[in-house]
Amino acid sequence: MPTISIVDDDVWARDGIRDLIESLGYNAPMFASAEEFLESGIITDTSCLITDLQMQGLSGLDLQRQLLDQGHSVPIIFVTAYPDDVRREQALNAGAIGFFTKPLDHRSFIDCVTFAVDPGHRNGAPRTA
Repeated sequence: MPTISIVDDDVWARDGIRDLIESLGYNAPMFASAEEFLESGIITDTSCLITDLQMQGLSGLDLQRQLLDQGHSVPIIFVTAYPDDVRREQALNAGAIGFFTKPLDHRSFIDCVTFAVDPGHRNGAPRTA
């Protein structure tokens, strides 16, 4: 069963995303910060990472950059309550497979998660909503 790690400093958002991911049958460990995720030892077991864009400490973009610098190529889906076209382009240009605005469009978000964990579909275009 794939593991979808969730990094968000908003407990309500984390819980809501976890409930959705678990309803799809995936493991969904949660982390309150990028630093907590980086220290968890779960990176190599993560099939997909869902992260908030703006958080205390390291941002989602900082997390993406650190993972890439460390040689990790985990598919990343960004979520944010504060959409910003510049950051969206930065995330997608660095390889993110999705960029979503809170509240989430569940159907598009689920499609993107499925895209992330299905290796046969990873060569397609990023999904956003």
